[in-house]
Amino acid sequence: MNTATQLKLCAVMFTVLWTGWMLWSSGSLDHVNVILLSTCGIAAGYAWYRAMRWQFKRSGMLPRHDHPESRRATPRPTSPVD
Repeated sequence: MNTATQLKLCAVMFTVLWTGWMLWSSGSLDHVNVILLSTCGIAAGYAWYRAMRWQFKRSGMLPRHDHPESRRATPRPTSPVD
């Protein structure tokens, strides 16, 4: 499993744990409370993912440029110039 996949799985775990903790600590399971805390949990998980991805790129654990062309194993064929 590569580093990017591990980071995504950790972000999902963070989101689930953070949302669960907020629901448990609020003590109220009203529909509005669940929807609001779930939305906040998703936002917190996404922010955590972006912050960790930025930090991992800074420290060299992830490649700095995440373009689809950089993932190719072979270079694109070029047409001959007349």
